[in-house]
Amino acid sequence: MNQLVNAIWAQYLKLHRYKINRFSEQPHESQEEELMSILDTAKYTEWGQKYHFADVLTANDWRQRLPVQDYESIKTDIFRMMKGEFDVLWPGRVSYFSKSSGTTNDKSKYIPVTEENHKDCHVRGGWRQLALMYENIPDPRIIEGKSIIMAGSSTNNLSEFPGSTIGDVSAIVLQRIPYVGKLHLSPDLDIALMSDFETKLEKIAEICIHEDIRMMAGVPTWAMVVFDKILEKTGKSNILEVWPRMQIFIHGAVSFGPYREPFKKYFPSDEFYYQETYNASEGYFAVQSDFASDDMLLLLDNGVYYEFIPMEEWESEFPNTLLLSEVEVGKNYAIIITTNSGLYRYKIGDTVTFTSLAPYKIKITGRTKQFINVFGEEVMVANTDAALIKTCEMYDAKMKEYTVAPIFLNANGKGGHEWIIEFEKQPSDVNLFAATLDENLRKINSDYDAKRYHDLALVSLKLNVGPEGTFMKWMKSKNKIGAQQKVPRLSNQRTNLEEILQLINN
Repeated sequence: MNQLVNAIWAQYLKLHRYKINRFSEQPHESQEEELMSILDTAKYTEWGQKYHFADVLTANDWRQRLPVQDYESIKTDIFRMMKGEFDVLWPGRVSYFSKSSGTTNDKSKYIPVTEENHKDCHVRGGWRQLALMYENIPDPRIIEGKSIIMAGSSTNNLSEFPGSTIGDVSAIVLQRIPYVGKLHLSPDLDIALMSDFETKLEKIAEICIHEDIRMMAGVPTWAMVVFDKILEKTGKSNILEVWPRMQIFIHGAVSFGPYREPFKKYFPSDEFYYQETYNASEGYFAVQSDFASDDMLLLLDNGVYYEFIPMEEWESEFPNTLLLSEVEVGKNYAIIITTNSGLYRYKIGDTVTFTSLAPYKIKITGRTKQFINVFGEEVMVANTDAALIKTCEMYDAKMKEYTVAPIFLNANGKGGHEWIIEFEKQPSDVNLFAATLDENLRKINSDYDAKRYHDLALVSLKLNVGPEGTFMKWMKSKNKIGAQQKVPRLSNQRTNLEEILQLINN
């Protein structure tokens, strides 16, 4: 029976493969269709009438229609929607709002999840992910067992926002999954959506030990916590001894590169697979389409219309944006989106580079607020990830977490970068590791190398080793334990690094 269901499932996924082929072959037409559909639906809303959405006829019209937005410019209207007002950013009453990490002025951001956004963006993106997964795995058997989705939680009991459900986007999507989908998940939703995340991880480990798990999706950091609990409870040496039919781990939110070696301890098989997704609170944007390559296919018919800000325009009050047809391979861009959740020309804060234009494929290079450029070195997360991966390979080391911040100018007029790394397997010579890490970063980033030349502006990086559990303790202290919470890799300020150093010293 399971084999028959799997065969039917595989055939259904071919329909999504057909649609993927369509937008890949007609990317600009697909994008224009998305834009016009969004604007037509929203033309009678407050924003639609204020900015005359009905008069927009071309992509260039839209680029001139309203300024680029950020959360500060729309949050007042989002709070009105959360309190029950109709037809503000999107037609009718919006009842669901995803909660994500906040801005400088707000602890959290709240993003509308309209019915169209739920169905035609997040859910559709999930189907596209499954279709591409089945295409890449030889003899996929996912549907014959169960899957673990490491989701967050949500609440609808806030007196300030009656009738609104607020939570992690993973929880908002998961709690609305059809009954047939629930049959293939473990644990049950009452546990999967628990608000106490630490208790949830413990229960996932307890319950799922006894299940036939075929697939798991989550942030690598928290998945490793579950795996360690399972190995401790079972006495097994790796996860495939517990779940021998498990085929794939789905990951997102952070680069998987630094985790690839540590994960081999849990899944020591060349026939185990990994797939990256780009599913944010604001939308499902991209998915890894070829497991032999580490880039992702940009989803172009998913209720999202894209523009891109070149690096030299990032700090501009009124930046010039590029259309999809105007981007180039290898350059860094900040993403601007217009979506069927009522976000219009909105800066999501992520930066990407294109690896291919036919089809359009991307890599996430970082966050517009997670980089170090105190001395003109323009170091991004993609640079530090790559340097750390290379150095760990050279010294047979394995990393769990890391963060980096600047060392500001000292009496000698020179600054630098300070790292904290928590290792799963520490290098035998930390000082030599640090020197090589600095050298590898110089090879990857020419701006950093120029500032490091003869120690003219920057001295070699300083490395601190955090004891086991360092970053988990810091995350707890910041109330950042949750499915979508992650350690900030880079910062132009020392606040996070100083707090973690204090934990280490204490």
